[in-house]
Amino acid sequence: MTGTTLYPFLRRDPLDLTASTAAKARESLELRLRVLDELGPGLAACASAVAAALSGGGRVFAFGNGGSSTDAESVAELFVERGLPAISLACDCALVTALGNDVGFEVVFARQLAALGGPGDVAMALSTSGGSANVLRGLAEAGRLGMVTIGFAGSGGGRLAAEGLAGHLFVVPSSSVHRIQEAQATLYHLLAELVAAQTP
Repeated sequence: MTGTTLYPFLRRDPLDLTASTAAKARESLELRLRVLDELGPGLAACASAVAAALSGGGRVFAFGNGGSSTDAESVAELFVERGLPAISLACDCALVTALGNDVGFEVVFARQLAALGGPGDVAMALSTSGGSANVLRGLAEAGRLGMVTIGFAGSGGGRLAAEGLAGHLFVVPSSSVHRIQEAQATLYHLLAELVAAQTP
């Protein structure tokens, strides 16, 4: 097996790579503009709800799996650098692996929210599929606790949309994981800015 069999793009003309890169950049930009146009009003309403929660002493708890776990860390960082209380539930490796091993991976976020969250806090779930069991359980627990619930998903929203687990749901209309995460990043960056502008 040759390198070009595993990586067929290696035998393409560099102009094809340039054209492919430009096409992907256009696709990403068009999706982000579409998402902001379609989801902008909902994002503004969500920002007001989050700002009210934080003004009342609440905190943001962000969570997700894989690439979405790093997005959850970015969310927490965006809020904290603006002086707003936030934490990513995916960043404590010892806690996540202990819960996953001792209790079950499907409860790694729900258990943390049960221990740390409460009414007036905010649960922000990030997913590309909207179908991860631990994300769904986390949002369900957040709802039970009376938290403000926010979901970011793609691909039609999956079970996250079907089960109505998020009071504020933002579904990126794409099936590409890359494009979904890029558009979600645009949304949560803007959300952090909108919340900060409304929070003393």
